Amino acid sequence: MILLPAIDLKDGKCVRLRRGDFSTAEQVAGDPLETARAFRAAGARWLHVVDLDGAKKGAPVQSELIFRIARSSGLAVEVGGGIRSMEAVDRYLQNGISRVILGTAAIDSPDFVRAAVEKHGEKIAVGIDAKDGMAARNGWTGTSGAFYIDLAQRMERLGVKYIIFTDIGRDGMLSGPNLEQLDRLNQAVPCRVTASGGVANLKDVANLLDLGLYGAICGRALYAGTLDLKAAVALCGSGKKRAPEDDKMNRFTDRLFRKSELVPAVIQEAGTGQVLMVAYMNRESFRRTLATGYTWFYSRSRKKLWNKGETSGHFQKVLRVWSDCDDDTLLLSVEQTGPACHTGHHSCFFHKIWGNFDA
Repeated sequence: MILLPAIDLKDGKCVRLRRGDFSTAEQVAGDPLETARAFRAAGARWLHVVDLDGAKKGAPVQSELIFRIARSSGLAVEVGGGIRSMEAVDRYLQNGISRVILGTAAIDSPDFVRAAVEKHGEKIAVGIDAKDGMAARNGWTGTSGAFYIDLAQRMERLGVKYIIFTDIGRDGMLSGPNLEQLDRLNQAVPCRVTASGGVANLKDVANLLDLGLYGAICGRALYAGTLDLKAAVALCGSGKKRAPEDDKMNRFTDRLFRKSELVPAVIQEAGTGQVLMVAYMNRESFRRTLATGYTWFYSRSRKKLWNKGETSGHFQKVLRVWSDCDDDTLLLSVEQTGPACHTGHHSCFFHKIWGNFDA
């Protein structure tokens, strides 16, 4: 799965909306060109750009700025917003844009979509932005009578290979993606589906990865600091992993889990040596820990994976990993953000039972 950081442009500035409401626009970053270059430095290979002014007007407005972003960033760029003519499609693709997203045109002008696909093939994507399952149009300011899956199936019959699905109600809200609707869409069409809207943290990215989607777009979470782009790219497999997936590592993983499906993991603070917590890992959480550089565990009570800090923001950046002499217990040295314990204590080990604690 590819991870696409997002830049939404309004009046030449990087902004984010909440639930597609233009009145909620707030600037979230400085120079769009510098922002795009920072995304590339963090490991991104693709960039999702929306011309909000163009979406509202029905014709490109920020195209010159978008061309500069594509030229200076070194990223593959996909663009949406107000693209409703072949002239606009051609101009974007002739100026270094890798993929063009058609939105309202998919609802209003299916013949245009067919012609664009026939001319440009996989450089054409369709954006389906839905509210309560019904596709929106005109920069989310209008509605249609099209159910999102029905629209996707019509687009697939026109030859569309890429679909970007946004749940408007979750966009910009950091409330998690609509996994149910995304899964239904991914099962309903053979197109490559990209999720947009609601991603807040690594757990959300992992959930999308588990659905087998083509891509995931992340916007507000990156600007708000709740999602680490390097870790997300690594988790998706688009960047260089911290630990090589070679035969040696596979053999060690087999040895680590030879006795049990779960192994205890002792978490120790790198700077102080203080033991912060003990949790359990299974194969998948161990793999994700090595891939992302942040701790993942398996909850025995909830029977599911969890990423430390996914709700609190108190992440643990992994610096070193050891196993014990029997290779059945792990020790991880981490940089802890905030308290490690859910009680608010820095360490989970704060109950004093026996001994001289003043020594």
